[in-house]
Amino acid sequence: MRGAKILVAEDEPIARENLEHILRKESYNVVSVENGAAAIKEMEKSEFDLVMTDLRMQPVDGLQVLKRAKELYPNTEVIVITGFATVGSAVEAMQKGAYYYVPKPYKIDEVRIIVRQALEKRSLRQEVSELRERVKCQRDTPLLIGSSPQMEALKKTIEQVAPADCSVLILGETGTGKELVAKTIHSQSLRADRRFLAVNCGAFSEELLANELFGHEKEAFTGARGIKKGLLEAANGGTIFLDEIGDMPLSMQVKLLRVLQEKAFIRVGGTDEIPVDIRVLAATNKDLKREVEHGNFRQDLYYRLNVITLHVPRLADRKDDILLLSLHFLRKICHAQGKHIEAISDEVMDVLLSYEFPGNVRELENIMERAVTLSNKKTIEIEHLPADLRQLALQVQRPDTGFVTLEENERQYISRVLEKVDYNKTKAAEILGIDRVSLWRKLKRHHMD
Repeated sequence: MRGAKILVAEDEPIARENLEHILRKESYNVVSVENGAAAIKEMEKSEFDLVMTDLRMQPVDGLQVLKRAKELYPNTEVIVITGFATVGSAVEAMQKGAYYYVPKPYKIDEVRIIVRQALEKRSLRQEVSELRERVKCQRDTPLLIGSSPQMEALKKTIEQVAPADCSVLILGETGTGKELVAKTIHSQSLRADRRFLAVNCGAFSEELLANELFGHEKEAFTGARGIKKGLLEAANGGTIFLDEIGDMPLSMQVKLLRVLQEKAFIRVGGTDEIPVDIRVLAATNKDLKREVEHGNFRQDLYYRLNVITLHVPRLADRKDDILLLSLHFLRKICHAQGKHIEAISDEVMDVLLSYEFPGNVRELENIMERAVTLSNKKTIEIEHLPADLRQLALQVQRPDTGFVTLEENERQYISRVLEKVDYNKTKAAEILGIDRVSLWRKLKRHHMD
Protein backbone atom coordinates (compact mmCIF):
# COMPACT_ATOMS: atom_id res chain seq x y z
CA MET A 1 0.00 0.00 0.00
CA ARG A 2 3.02 2.31 0.33
CA GLY A 3 2.89 5.14 -2.19
CA ALA A 4 -0.87 4.88 -2.71
CA LYS A 5 -2.34 8.14 -4.04
CA ILE A 6 -4.90 9.67 -1.64
CA LEU A 7 -6.99 12.83 -2.10
CA VAL A 8 -8.15 14.66 1.05
CA ALA A 9 -10.97 17.21 0.85
CA GLU A 10 -11.50 19.07 4.17
CA ASP A 11 -12.56 22.69 4.66
CA GLU A 12 -11.20 22.96 8.23
CA PRO A 13 -7.44 23.77 7.96
CA ILE A 14 -6.41 22.08 11.24
CA ALA A 15 -8.42 18.91 10.53
CA ARG A 16 -7.00 18.82 6.99
CA GLU A 17 -3.40 19.22 8.19
CA ASN A 18 -3.83 16.55 10.88
CA LEU A 19 -5.28 14.05 8.43
CA GLU A 20 -2.56 14.81 5.89
CA HIS A 21 0.10 14.31 8.60
CA ILE A 22 -1.37 10.91 9.62
CA LEU A 23 -1.42 9.69 6.03
CA ARG A 24 2.06 10.92 5.10
CA LYS A 25 3.50 9.08 8.13
CA GLU A 26 2.12 5.90 6.54
CA SER A 27 4.11 6.72 3.35
CA TYR A 28 1.05 7.56 1.28
CA ASN A 29 1.18 10.12 -1.54
CA VAL A 30 -1.29 12.78 -0.35
CA VAL A 31 -2.96 15.65 -2.21
CA SER A 32 -5.11 17.86 0.05
CA VAL A 33 -7.65 20.53 -0.95
CA GLU A 34 -9.85 22.91 0.99
CA ASN A 35 -13.26 22.23 -0.63
CA GLY A 36 -15.32 19.88 -2.77
CA ALA A 37 -14.98 21.89 -5.98
CA ALA A 38 -11.18 21.70 -5.77
CA ALA A 39 -11.42 17.95 -5.07
CA ILE A 40 -13.46 17.38 -8.22
CA LYS A 41 -10.96 19.44 -10.23
CA GLU A 42 -8.09 17.25 -8.94
CA MET A 43 -9.99 14.06 -9.76
CA GLU A 44 -10.64 15.27 -13.29
CA LYS A 45 -6.89 15.72 -13.72
CA SER A 46 -5.77 12.31 -12.44
CA GLU A 47 -6.95 9.11 -10.76
CA PHE A 48 -6.65 8.48 -6.99
CA ASP A 49 -6.59 5.18 -5.12
CA LEU A 50 -8.62 6.66 -2.27
CA VAL A 51 -10.63 9.83 -1.68
CA MET A 52 -11.30 11.08 1.87
CA THR A 53 -13.87 13.86 1.98
CA ASP A 54 -15.63 15.88 4.63
CA LEU A 55 -19.41 15.69 4.30
CA ARG A 56 -20.38 19.32 4.90
CA MET A 57 -18.57 21.69 2.54
CA GLN A 58 -19.68 24.66 0.44
CA PRO A 59 -20.58 25.01 -2.39
CA VAL A 60 -19.86 21.35 -3.26
CA ASP A 61 -20.47 18.87 -0.44
CA GLY A 62 -18.94 15.47 0.24
CA LEU A 63 -21.77 13.50 -1.36
CA GLN A 64 -21.19 15.37 -4.62
CA VAL A 65 -17.47 14.55 -4.38
CA LEU A 66 -18.39 10.90 -3.77
CA LYS A 67 -20.77 10.85 -6.75
CA ARG A 68 -18.19 12.41 -9.10
CA ALA A 69 -15.41 10.07 -7.89
CA LYS A 70 -17.53 7.03 -8.70
CA GLU A 71 -18.48 8.47 -12.11
CA LEU A 72 -14.85 9.06 -13.06
CA TYR A 73 -13.20 6.04 -11.43
CA PRO A 74 -15.61 3.32 -10.23
CA ASN A 75 -12.78 1.40 -8.53
CA THR A 76 -11.62 4.36 -6.41
CA GLU A 77 -12.68 3.94 -2.79
CA VAL A 78 -14.22 6.90 -0.92
CA ILE A 79 -14.31 7.52 2.84
CA VAL A 80 -16.77 10.16 4.07
CA ILE A 81 -15.87 12.06 7.27
CA THR A 82 -18.27 14.31 9.20
CA GLY A 83 -18.71 16.10 12.49
CA PHE A 84 -22.49 16.01 12.06
CA ALA A 85 -23.14 12.30 11.84
CA THR A 86 -26.69 11.12 11.31
CA VAL A 87 -28.11 7.76 10.39
CA GLY A 88 -29.71 9.27 7.29
CA SER A 89 -26.49 10.81 5.93
CA ALA A 90 -24.57 7.60 6.69
CA VAL A 91 -27.09 5.46 4.81
CA GLU A 92 -27.09 7.86 1.86
CA ALA A 93 -23.29 7.86 1.71
CA MET A 94 -23.12 4.06 1.75
CA GLN A 95 -25.86 3.78 -0.89
CA LYS A 96 -23.85 6.09 -3.17
CA GLY A 97 -20.83 3.80 -2.90
CA ALA A 98 -18.80 5.08 0.06
CA TYR A 99 -16.43 2.52 1.56
CA TYR A 100 -16.83 3.86 5.10
CA TYR A 101 -18.53 6.66 7.02
CA VAL A 102 -16.31 8.10 9.79
CA PRO A 103 -17.85 10.39 12.46
CA LYS A 104 -15.70 13.05 14.17
CA PRO A 105 -13.89 13.01 16.48
CA TYR A 106 -12.11 9.92 15.20
CA LYS A 107 -9.20 7.96 16.63
CA ILE A 108 -5.93 8.05 14.65
CA ASP A 109 -5.45 4.28 14.83
CA GLU A 110 -9.02 3.76 13.63
CA VAL A 111 -8.40 5.97 10.59
CA ARG A 112 -5.15 4.14 9.79
CA ILE A 113 -6.97 0.77 9.83
CA ILE A 114 -9.91 2.00 7.72
CA VAL A 115 -7.58 3.56 5.13
CA ARG A 116 -5.48 0.40 4.93
CA GLN A 117 -8.59 -1.78 4.50
CA ALA A 118 -10.01 0.51 1.81
CA LEU A 119 -6.74 0.38 -0.14
CA GLU A 120 -6.56 -3.40 0.26
CA LYS A 121 -10.09 -3.69 -1.17
CA ARG A 122 -9.12 -1.58 -4.19
CA SER A 123 -5.93 -3.60 -4.67
CA LEU A 124 -7.86 -6.89 -4.55
CA ARG A 125 -10.39 -5.57 -7.05
CA GLN A 126 -7.57 -4.60 -9.41
CA GLU A 127 -5.96 -8.03 -9.03
CA VAL A 128 -9.27 -9.74 -9.84
CA SER A 129 -9.71 -7.49 -12.87
CA GLU A 130 -6.19 -8.27 -14.10
CA LEU A 131 -6.70 -12.00 -13.55
CA ARG A 132 -9.95 -11.88 -15.53
CA GLU A 133 -8.15 -10.04 -18.32
CA ARG A 134 -5.34 -12.62 -18.24
CA VAL A 135 -7.83 -15.51 -18.41
CA LYS A 136 -9.61 -13.76 -21.29
CA CYS A 137 -6.28 -13.35 -23.09
CA GLN A 138 -5.54 -17.06 -22.64
CA ARG A 139 -9.05 -18.03 -23.71
CA ASP A 140 -8.81 -15.79 -26.76
CA THR A 141 -5.30 -16.90 -27.70
CA PRO A 142 -5.29 -16.71 -31.50
CA LEU A 143 -4.56 -19.74 -33.64
CA LEU A 144 -2.70 -19.40 -36.93
CA ILE A 145 -4.07 -22.27 -39.02
CA GLY A 146 -1.76 -23.76 -41.60
CA SER A 147 1.12 -26.14 -42.09
CA SER A 148 2.31 -24.94 -45.51
CA PRO A 149 5.99 -23.92 -45.77
CA GLN A 150 4.96 -20.24 -45.89
CA MET A 151 2.94 -20.48 -42.68
CA GLU A 152 5.57 -22.56 -40.88
CA ALA A 153 8.15 -19.89 -41.73
CA LEU A 154 5.81 -17.13 -40.54
CA LYS A 155 5.11 -18.93 -37.23
CA LYS A 156 8.84 -19.44 -36.65
CA THR A 157 9.56 -15.74 -37.26
CA ILE A 158 6.74 -14.75 -34.90
CA GLU A 159 8.25 -16.94 -32.15
CA GLN A 160 11.54 -15.05 -32.56
CA VAL A 161 10.02 -11.58 -32.84
CA ALA A 162 7.28 -11.75 -30.18
CA PRO A 163 9.50 -11.54 -27.04
CA ALA A 164 11.71 -8.77 -28.51
CA ASP A 165 9.21 -5.95 -27.75
CA CYS A 166 10.13 -4.06 -30.93
CA SER A 167 7.79 -2.49 -33.46
CA VAL A 168 6.61 -4.81 -36.22
CA LEU A 169 5.20 -3.90 -39.63
CA ILE A 170 2.81 -6.56 -40.97
CA LEU A 171 2.30 -6.52 -44.73
CA GLY A 172 -0.29 -8.45 -46.70
CA GLU A 173 -3.39 -8.24 -48.84
CA THR A 174 -6.81 -7.56 -47.36
CA GLY A 175 -8.24 -10.65 -45.70
CA THR A 176 -4.96 -12.51 -45.20
CA GLY A 177 -5.18 -12.31 -41.40
CA LYS A 178 -2.85 -9.45 -40.47
CA GLU A 179 -4.73 -8.71 -37.23
CA LEU A 180 -4.57 -12.40 -36.29
CA VAL A 181 -0.78 -12.25 -36.78
CA ALA A 182 -0.66 -9.15 -34.54
CA LYS A 183 -2.71 -10.93 -31.84
CA THR A 184 -0.41 -13.94 -32.08
CA ILE A 185 2.65 -11.72 -31.58
CA HIS A 186 0.99 -10.14 -28.54
CA SER A 187 -0.05 -13.52 -27.07
CA GLN A 188 3.55 -14.76 -27.27
CA SER A 189 5.10 -11.53 -25.96
CA LEU A 190 6.05 -10.42 -22.45
CA ARG A 191 2.95 -8.18 -22.55
CA ALA A 192 0.53 -11.10 -23.06
CA ASP A 193 -1.23 -10.51 -19.73
CA ARG A 194 -1.91 -6.87 -20.63
CA ARG A 195 -4.39 -5.43 -23.12
CA PHE A 196 -4.35 -5.74 -26.91
CA LEU A 197 -6.28 -2.94 -28.62
CA ALA A 198 -6.75 -2.39 -32.34
CA VAL A 199 -7.75 0.65 -34.37
CA ASN A 200 -8.38 0.95 -38.10
CA CYS A 201 -6.54 4.10 -39.14
CA GLY A 202 -8.46 4.27 -42.41
CA ALA A 203 -11.90 4.23 -40.79
CA PHE A 204 -11.71 7.66 -39.09
CA SER A 205 -11.23 11.28 -40.07
CA GLU A 206 -8.13 12.99 -38.68
CA GLU A 207 -10.06 14.57 -35.76
CA LEU A 208 -11.85 11.35 -34.83
CA LEU A 209 -8.64 9.32 -35.07
CA ALA A 210 -6.86 11.77 -32.75
CA ASN A 211 -9.73 11.48 -30.26
CA GLU A 212 -9.71 7.67 -30.58
CA LEU A 213 -5.96 7.37 -29.96
CA PHE A 214 -5.27 10.22 -27.51
CA GLY A 215 -8.63 10.75 -25.80
CA HIS A 216 -9.76 14.22 -24.76
CA GLU A 217 -10.02 16.54 -21.80
CA LYS A 218 -13.27 17.86 -20.41
CA GLU A 219 -14.74 20.57 -22.68
CA ALA A 220 -12.03 19.98 -25.32
CA PHE A 221 -14.84 20.41 -27.85
CA THR A 222 -18.62 20.78 -27.89
CA GLY A 223 -20.15 17.75 -26.19
CA ALA A 224 -16.99 16.71 -24.33
CA ARG A 225 -18.57 16.58 -20.86
CA GLY A 226 -15.78 14.68 -19.17
CA ILE A 227 -12.35 13.19 -19.61
CA LYS A 228 -12.09 10.32 -22.09
CA LYS A 229 -9.11 7.98 -22.14
CA GLY A 230 -7.83 7.17 -25.61
CA LEU A 231 -6.65 3.78 -26.83
CA LEU A 232 -3.00 4.62 -26.16
CA GLU A 233 -3.77 5.26 -22.50
CA ALA A 234 -6.11 2.27 -22.24
CA ALA A 235 -3.45 -0.02 -23.75
CA ASN A 236 -0.70 1.23 -21.42
CA GLY A 237 1.61 -1.68 -20.63
CA GLY A 238 0.16 -3.71 -23.50
CA THR A 239 0.03 -3.65 -27.30
CA ILE A 240 -1.74 -1.38 -29.76
CA PHE A 241 -2.36 -2.55 -33.31
CA LEU A 242 -2.63 0.17 -35.96
CA ASP A 243 -4.38 -1.42 -38.92
CA GLU A 244 -4.30 0.26 -42.34
CA ILE A 245 -1.45 2.52 -41.16
CA GLY A 246 -0.89 3.52 -44.80
CA ASP A 247 -4.18 5.45 -44.71
CA MET A 248 -3.22 7.57 -41.69
CA PRO A 249 -3.21 11.34 -42.50
CA LEU A 250 0.25 12.97 -42.60
CA SER A 251 -0.53 15.30 -39.69
CA MET A 252 -1.48 12.29 -37.53
CA GLN A 253 1.71 10.53 -38.61
CA VAL A 254 3.68 13.40 -37.03
CA LYS A 255 1.80 12.95 -33.74
CA LEU A 256 2.27 9.18 -33.76
CA LEU A 257 6.01 9.60 -34.44
CA ARG A 258 6.25 11.84 -31.38
CA VAL A 259 4.55 9.19 -29.23
CA LEU A 260 7.05 6.58 -30.42
CA GLN A 261 10.00 8.90 -29.76
CA GLU A 262 8.93 10.49 -26.47
CA LYS A 263 6.80 7.62 -25.08
CA ALA A 264 4.25 10.24 -24.06
CA PHE A 265 1.22 12.01 -25.55
CA ILE A 266 -1.19 14.86 -24.82
CA ARG A 267 -4.97 14.40 -24.78
CA VAL A 268 -7.00 16.47 -27.23
CA GLY A 269 -7.61 19.83 -25.55
CA GLY A 270 -4.98 19.13 -22.88
CA THR A 271 -1.57 20.51 -21.96
CA ASP A 272 -0.13 17.81 -19.69
CA GLU A 273 2.02 15.02 -21.10
CA ILE A 274 0.89 11.52 -20.18
CA PRO A 275 3.64 8.87 -20.17
CA VAL A 276 2.81 5.63 -21.94
CA ASP A 277 4.50 2.25 -22.29
CA ILE A 278 3.13 0.39 -25.30
CA ARG A 279 4.28 -1.90 -28.07
CA VAL A 280 3.16 -0.74 -31.51
CA LEU A 281 2.27 -3.23 -34.22
CA ALA A 282 1.16 -1.81 -37.57
CA ALA A 283 -0.29 -3.32 -40.73
CA THR A 284 -1.05 -2.22 -44.26
CA ASN A 285 -1.92 -3.64 -47.67
CA LYS A 286 -0.06 -0.76 -49.33
CA ASP A 287 3.54 -0.56 -50.52
CA LEU A 288 4.81 1.84 -47.87
CA LYS A 289 8.15 2.36 -49.63
CA ARG A 290 6.28 3.64 -52.66
CA GLU A 291 4.02 5.73 -50.41
CA VAL A 292 7.17 7.32 -48.90
CA GLU A 293 8.54 8.05 -52.38
CA HIS A 294 5.25 9.71 -53.37
CA GLY A 295 5.18 11.81 -50.19
CA ASN A 296 2.12 10.10 -48.75
CA PHE A 297 3.93 8.54 -45.79
CA ARG A 298 6.66 9.97 -43.58
CA GLN A 299 10.03 8.33 -44.04
CA ASP A 300 11.01 8.77 -40.37
CA LEU A 301 7.80 7.05 -39.20
CA TYR A 302 8.31 4.27 -41.74
CA TYR A 303 11.74 3.51 -40.29
CA ARG A 304 10.35 3.67 -36.73
CA LEU A 305 7.65 1.12 -37.52
CA ASN A 306 9.71 -1.04 -39.85
CA VAL A 307 12.07 -2.56 -37.26
CA ILE A 308 10.80 -6.02 -38.28
CA THR A 309 8.65 -6.71 -41.34
CA LEU A 310 6.39 -9.75 -41.63
CA HIS A 311 4.75 -10.72 -44.91
CA VAL A 312 1.46 -12.61 -44.60
CA PRO A 313 1.03 -14.81 -47.70
CA ARG A 314 -2.04 -14.81 -49.93
CA LEU A 315 -4.29 -17.83 -49.55
CA ALA A 316 -3.71 -18.60 -53.25
CA ASP A 317 0.00 -18.95 -52.43
CA ARG A 318 -0.59 -21.51 -49.68
CA LYS A 319 -3.24 -23.78 -51.10
CA ASP A 320 -1.97 -26.63 -48.92
CA ASP A 321 -3.75 -24.89 -46.04
CA ILE A 322 -7.19 -24.62 -47.67
CA LEU A 323 -8.33 -28.02 -46.38
CA LEU A 324 -7.25 -27.29 -42.79
CA LEU A 325 -8.80 -23.83 -42.87
CA SER A 326 -12.06 -25.14 -44.35
CA LEU A 327 -12.39 -27.79 -41.64
CA HIS A 328 -11.50 -25.24 -38.95
CA PHE A 329 -14.22 -22.86 -40.17
CA LEU A 330 -16.69 -25.75 -40.54
CA ARG A 331 -16.24 -26.73 -36.87
CA LYS A 332 -16.26 -23.14 -35.65
CA ILE A 333 -19.41 -22.12 -37.58
CA CYS A 334 -21.26 -25.37 -36.82
CA HIS A 335 -20.58 -24.77 -33.12
CA ALA A 336 -21.87 -21.19 -33.37
CA GLN A 337 -25.01 -22.24 -35.26
CA GLY A 338 -25.65 -25.45 -33.32
CA LYS A 339 -25.37 -27.65 -36.41
CA HIS A 340 -23.74 -31.07 -36.89
CA ILE A 341 -22.26 -31.15 -40.38
CA GLU A 342 -19.69 -33.92 -40.59
CA ALA A 343 -17.88 -33.46 -43.89
CA ILE A 344 -17.01 -31.40 -46.95
CA SER A 345 -17.53 -33.26 -50.21
CA ASP A 346 -14.57 -33.91 -52.49
CA GLU A 347 -16.29 -31.90 -55.25
CA VAL A 348 -16.43 -28.86 -52.97
CA MET A 349 -12.79 -29.29 -51.96
CA ASP A 350 -11.76 -29.52 -55.62
CA VAL A 351 -13.55 -26.27 -56.34
CA LEU A 352 -11.97 -24.52 -53.34
CA LEU A 353 -8.52 -25.74 -54.37
CA SER A 354 -9.08 -24.42 -57.91
CA TYR A 355 -10.30 -20.99 -56.76
CA GLU A 356 -7.91 -18.02 -56.48
CA PHE A 357 -9.56 -16.40 -53.41
CA PRO A 358 -9.15 -12.67 -54.15
CA GLY A 359 -10.58 -12.05 -50.65
CA ASN A 360 -8.10 -14.49 -49.08
CA VAL A 361 -8.86 -16.28 -45.77
CA ARG A 362 -11.70 -13.91 -44.94
CA GLU A 363 -13.45 -14.90 -48.18
CA LEU A 364 -13.02 -18.62 -47.40
CA GLU A 365 -14.59 -18.09 -43.97
CA ASN A 366 -17.53 -16.26 -45.57
CA ILE A 367 -17.98 -19.09 -48.09
CA MET A 368 -18.03 -21.68 -45.32
CA GLU A 369 -20.45 -19.62 -43.21
CA ARG A 370 -22.85 -19.39 -46.16
CA ALA A 371 -22.53 -23.11 -46.83
CA VAL A 372 -23.19 -24.11 -43.21
CA THR A 373 -26.15 -21.73 -43.01
CA LEU A 374 -27.76 -23.16 -46.16
CA SER A 375 -26.98 -26.84 -45.56
CA ASN A 376 -29.50 -29.19 -43.97
CA LYS A 377 -27.35 -32.23 -44.75
CA LYS A 378 -24.44 -33.96 -43.07
CA THR A 379 -22.11 -32.83 -45.85
CA ILE A 380 -21.27 -29.49 -47.49
CA GLU A 381 -22.15 -29.94 -51.18
CA ILE A 382 -21.69 -27.89 -54.38
CA GLU A 383 -25.26 -26.58 -54.07
CA HIS A 384 -24.29 -24.75 -50.87
CA LEU A 385 -21.58 -22.68 -52.57
CA PRO A 386 -22.03 -19.19 -54.10
CA ALA A 387 -23.07 -18.97 -57.78
CA ASP A 388 -19.58 -18.13 -59.12
CA LEU A 389 -18.10 -21.18 -57.38
CA ARG A 390 -20.92 -23.42 -58.61
CA GLN A 391 -20.04 -22.24 -62.12
CA LEU A 392 -16.38 -23.07 -61.44
CA ALA A 393 -17.47 -26.55 -60.33
CA LEU A 394 -18.67 -27.28 -63.87
CA GLN A 395 -15.09 -26.84 -65.09
CA VAL A 396 -13.54 -29.04 -62.40
CA GLN A 397 -13.45 -32.73 -63.25
CA ARG A 398 -12.63 -35.53 -60.85
CA PRO A 399 -12.64 -39.29 -61.25
CA ASP A 400 -14.57 -40.28 -58.12
CA THR A 401 -17.46 -38.97 -56.03
CA GLY A 402 -16.36 -39.63 -52.46
CA PHE A 403 -16.14 -37.08 -49.67
CA VAL A 404 -13.62 -36.11 -47.01
CA THR A 405 -14.86 -36.88 -43.50
CA LEU A 406 -13.84 -34.93 -40.42
CA GLU A 407 -12.70 -38.16 -38.78
CA GLU A 408 -10.34 -39.02 -41.63
CA ASN A 409 -8.94 -35.50 -41.79
CA GLU A 410 -8.42 -35.46 -38.04
CA ARG A 411 -6.54 -38.75 -38.28
CA GLN A 412 -4.36 -37.42 -41.12
CA TYR A 413 -3.70 -34.14 -39.32
CA ILE A 414 -2.71 -35.84 -36.03
CA SER A 415 -0.44 -38.16 -38.00
CA ARG A 416 1.30 -35.18 -39.67
CA VAL A 417 1.76 -33.38 -36.35
CA LEU A 418 3.20 -36.51 -34.67
CA GLU A 419 5.58 -37.00 -37.56
CA LYS A 420 6.72 -33.40 -37.38
CA VAL A 421 7.59 -33.64 -33.64
CA ASP A 422 9.21 -37.08 -33.92
CA TYR A 423 6.20 -38.70 -32.21
CA ASN A 424 6.65 -36.68 -29.01
CA LYS A 425 3.07 -36.93 -27.71
CA THR A 426 3.44 -34.13 -25.15
CA LYS A 427 4.62 -31.72 -27.86
CA ALA A 428 1.97 -32.98 -30.28
CA ALA A 429 -0.82 -32.42 -27.72
CA GLU A 430 0.48 -28.88 -27.13
CA ILE A 431 0.42 -28.08 -30.87
CA LEU A 432 -3.06 -29.61 -31.24
CA GLY A 433 -4.31 -27.56 -28.28
CA ILE A 434 -5.43 -30.58 -26.24
CA ASP A 435 -4.11 -32.47 -23.21
CA ARG A 436 -2.26 -35.80 -23.36
CA VAL A 437 -5.31 -37.80 -22.22
CA SER A 438 -7.43 -36.36 -25.06
CA LEU A 439 -4.66 -37.12 -27.55
CA TRP A 440 -4.42 -40.70 -26.23
CA ARG A 441 -8.18 -41.17 -26.70
CA LYS A 442 -8.02 -39.83 -30.26
CA LEU A 443 -5.10 -42.13 -31.09
CA LYS A 444 -7.04 -45.11 -29.68
CA ARG A 445 -10.16 -44.17 -31.65
CA HIS A 446 -8.20 -43.86 -34.88
CA HIS A 447 -6.26 -47.10 -34.12
CA MET A 448 -3.00 -45.13 -34.13
CA ASP A 449 -1.76 -46.27 -30.72
